[in-house]
Amino acid sequence: MVFSSLLFLFRYLPVVLLLYFILPRRMRNLLLFVVSLIFYAWGEPVYVTIMLFSTVVDYTHGLLVARFKANGKMRAARIVVASSMIINLSLLGFFKYTDFFLTNINALLGTEIPLLNLALPIGISFYTFQTMSYTVDVYRGDAHPQKNIIDFGAYVALFPQLIAGPIVQYKTVAEQLNFRRENFDDFSEGITRFMTGLGKKVLLANNAGIIWDTVLASDISTMPVLTAWIGILAYSFQIYFDFSGYSDMAIGLGRMLGFKFLENFNYPYMSKSITEFWRRWHISLGSWFRDYVYIPLGGNRNGFAKQIRNISIVWLLTGFWHGANWNFILWGVYFGILLIIEKLFLLNLLKKLPSFVSRIYTLFLVVISWAIFAIEDMSKLTAFLGAMFGAGGALFDGTSLYMLLTNGIMLIILAVASTPLPKMLAEKTLAKLGEEKSGALILKNAVFAGILILSTAYLVDASYNPFLYFRF
Repeated sequence: MVFSSLLFLFRYLPVVLLLYFILPRRMRNLLLFVVSLIFYAWGEPVYVTIMLFSTVVDYTHGLLVARFKANGKMRAARIVVASSMIINLSLLGFFKYTDFFLTNINALLGTEIPLLNLALPIGISFYTFQTMSYTVDVYRGDAHPQKNIIDFGAYVALFPQLIAGPIVQYKTVAEQLNFRRENFDDFSEGITRFMTGLGKKVLLANNAGIIWDTVLASDISTMPVLTAWIGILAYSFQIYFDFSGYSDMAIGLGRMLGFKFLENFNYPYMSKSITEFWRRWHISLGSWFRDYVYIPLGGNRNGFAKQIRNISIVWLLTGFWHGANWNFILWGVYFGILLIIEKLFLLNLLKKLPSFVSRIYTLFLVVISWAIFAIEDMSKLTAFLGAMFGAGGALFDGTSLYMLLTNGIMLIILAVASTPLPKMLAEKTLAKLGEEKSGALILKNAVFAGILILSTAYLVDASYNPFLYFRF
């Protein structure tokens, strides 16, 4: 089940909200746990057991860590933390990476070890990181152990952020699990945020994805430069509006239920450096790797050489986290090298350049990165990167000009929508009308009602409605 589906919008969500606000507060976490399991089991009826196993493992490990710490047995507490990490990473590694390693062993040694061909449990990369970090936070003293397994289960399985994030660290919502207070203002703001995300996903990301799929299906060996760039720009917008739209919907749903999740995107395509881009893109993942990998390795505290080592490790792992394929590892290495170069000297130079120059530099490198990210077949990736820079033999042809003509307006809309301009215009318009006056409220409600109507109309007939980050 996905947020941008008629089943979710008009059946699952209304029933969940109705039950949620009918039940007394003490029953709401139990309800969230149950309906979240149903939400997950709708697409993963078997693999829901893995999530339940992770829940039990980290719930018990958190209690053990707290008990050993209270008794001064720090070595035993560290062993429990290590046990939690080994179990969680083993689960993730088995389902996500076994066939990758077997394929490469077979290619390297000429063996014929059969692949397992396991289906990847949806969202395992996200909820594994969440449950694993809980035990670490208890050990560090950043969070108190959760003694109620239903409350902990509600945190792990919470359907708004279960499948594709944002990665919600336990310490950021621990108090909200038991002491949140829902109110009309938060509920209203949650609806607004959800509708924004729905529009991003259905009206923007899906249409950008159709352009990209059309380009990728054509002959790359003779692809003109213009066609390749139209395609990869479309993918750049698709992945942004797809993932940020999902995050907006997740944050909005959480707000309706009384939770306040941290932001996951902050107009990343406005960045003036790769360093800034990764402070604005998938913020929850960057924060997780910073808190649980980069800083424990020493961060930037032990000299420049070790800082470079730590950055390299983090970005190798970041690439591998995204997928069991060499293109993702290459993608992580690519960003690691760029970030190291910026640390060495380039960042200071970029700060001295005009803003538009540094933004062009950043966007150019980011767009190239999305080609590496999107195309898993390495020979096809090489051919496409070549086509972007003229290997296809022509700058443009009749087909590429037709694509530009028919999709140019959509690309402009996507470009403008990826900036703060629409939000600024909306805020100025509402301010002129008077934020709390009837005219402003009517206009605001009409806009979001329009988004819902247009999205519903699209979904009724749509055969193209993927979430790109579901496969991670």
